[in-house]
Amino acid sequence: MGHPNEEFSTTIGPDAVFKGELRFEKGVKLLGRLEGEIASEGNLLIGEGAKLIGNAKVGAIRLDGEVKGNLEAASKVQLSASARLEGDLQTARLEVAEGAVLVGRCTIGVNGKAPVTGGSKPSTSVPHQTPPVSAKTKVEQVQSK
Repeated sequence: MGHPNEEFSTTIGPDAVFKGELRFEKGVKLLGRLEGEIASEGNLLIGEGAKLIGNAKVGAIRLDGEVKGNLEAASKVQLSASARLEGDLQTARLEVAEGAVLVGRCTIGVNGKAPVTGGSKPSTSVPHQTPPVSAKTKVEQVQSK
């Protein structure tokens, strides 16, 4: 997700409960609760206090809230310090803040559904895949010196 002032064309407010399938072209900001499936090439922001019960397949995801389901993002997933994900994650790039919780499998890299752009060849390296982690394990940010 890009610029902090990025606009989302649709917002599901904090008092809203949505059940079903959500499709959109641009960005969606989820501040309430959604039970169902999300599909888009656009960006998805799941705000702090918001909850998704179901799967999402989108362009990019920023998770500040909670997800019980699988996430797939073509370009990037950002897990903030308040993020909680119980499910599998598949993406080209992953950013994890200290304090974020991930319970599930994580596939990152070219085989994590990253689109190949330009004239460059796809990497022949094997993407990083983590084994399942227990509910008490926290994923913490690795800081390089």
